[in-house]
Amino acid sequence: MKKILFAIAILFLISSCTYVISSPMREKARTDVPFSSIKENVDKYKGSIFILGGIIVSTKNTEEGSIIEAVHSEVDAFGNIIDPDRSAGRFMAIYRGYLDPLIYKKGREITIAGELIGSRKKSIGEIEYKYPLFEIKEIYLWREVRGYFYPPPPYPYPPYWYRYPYWWYDPWWYGPHYPPPPYP
Repeated sequence: MKKILFAIAILFLISSCTYVISSPMREKARTDVPFSSIKENVDKYKGSIFILGGIIVSTKNTEEGSIIEAVHSEVDAFGNIIDPDRSAGRFMAIYRGYLDPLIYKKGREITIAGELIGSRKKSIGEIEYKYPLFEIKEIYLWREVRGYFYPPPPYPYPPYWYRYPYWWYDPWWYGPHYPPPPYP
């Protein structure tokens, strides 16, 4: 019985450390190049596959496919986003198919494996910005976190019944020197 429980525990531990991008794609991807170098030298790295994380700014469906504009975030070896608050810039990614803009909406986190196919210029406010453009080979949409608890509790927590700071208080012990029980 102990061996079965141990095997189940190991299975849970192994499954919690899974990659979000497939193994063949990870083997093809370049991990030795920082995003700032990719952004500056698009022609040098054109045709290479990279694994990128990001926060979606917008998703638009066009004739060539769904175009995602995202703020770059670093990823670890598993494809998990390390720090969404630190960024080296923005990128665009094309998915040759349809992605629903209500699901792939602003603020959601994604991890993609994509081939660098060029760059595009687009204005952000009043400046012209040069985006590295990737063709998505694989995409992973992270779950949306709603508040402090995930998932949110299905019911509100009960109120604190005892109004006294005594954790050892027992309602059967009351007498002339104890207060009455704290019923609501």
